[in-house]
Amino acid sequence: MSFQESVVLGRTGLKVGRLGIASGYKAPAAAVEEAFERGCNYFTWGTVIKGYVPGMSEALKAIVAKGQRDRLVLAAFTYAHNNFLTERLLRRGLKSAGLDHADILILGYFSRKPSRRLIDGALRMKEKGLVRFIGVSSHKRKLLGQMAGEGEFDVLHLRYNAAHRGAEIDIFPYLSEQTGKRPGTVSFTATRWGKLLDPKNMPSGEKPPTAADCYRFVLSNPAVDVCMTGAKTVEQMRENLAVLDSGPMNGAEVERMRRIGDFVHSHKRA
Repeated sequence: MSFQESVVLGRTGLKVGRLGIASGYKAPAAAVEEAFERGCNYFTWGTVIKGYVPGMSEALKAIVAKGQRDRLVLAAFTYAHNNFLTERLLRRGLKSAGLDHADILILGYFSRKPSRRLIDGALRMKEKGLVRFIGVSSHKRKLLGQMAGEGEFDVLHLRYNAAHRGAEIDIFPYLSEQTGKRPGTVSFTATRWGKLLDPKNMPSGEKPPTAADCYRFVLSNPAVDVCMTGAKTVEQMRENLAVLDSGPMNGAEVERMRRIGDFVHSHKRA
């Protein structure tokens, strides 16, 4: 099995490619469109976007113009933590890209469970047709594990990489295996903000992994549906897309990544 095959994003029922495309790295439209043609159809997008990520906006318009909106899974992030402001910015952002709705509204980032007021506000936006599903993003693993068990959110955005593997204990065991219950899972910071790629952070005699190695490690865990990737250029995007031609890591490869991850994590503490 290669990572070219799409998967179902949990209980949303949406079919998604294994690599997600983050807009914050300001990749040009050509890079985003090339990724989309390779099956990478999960895009994250901040609600404050006009003039900030023109490449993503241009790519979204091109995808819609080609009649491929139904293939796109657009996750709009809101950091406002305010219902009125979130809806206002969401409407503005969607209009700027010629869209009438986002597939998922991600409430991010939270160190504690979003208030009932914010959850109800997100649900009202769903009733209005502005979004189809509700998700949440957090660095707090135990919080996400709790919310996974409660089943209120359709998608969880979580940190997971070779150096930060706590999700294996705090989140993944709480994902329901019942059909229609399990939330979709999207991981971020696969390279630990580049620390896993830096030769200076490696154990003695160890060659640093590539970005593709980091993505493969994350996607080799069956609990992860989508691994986010960021690129600034077409060339970087193509390097990242190369992981799609591979498959899950074998035992030795996983062990090597864990060994490097442990060293990087302990090096930070030192």
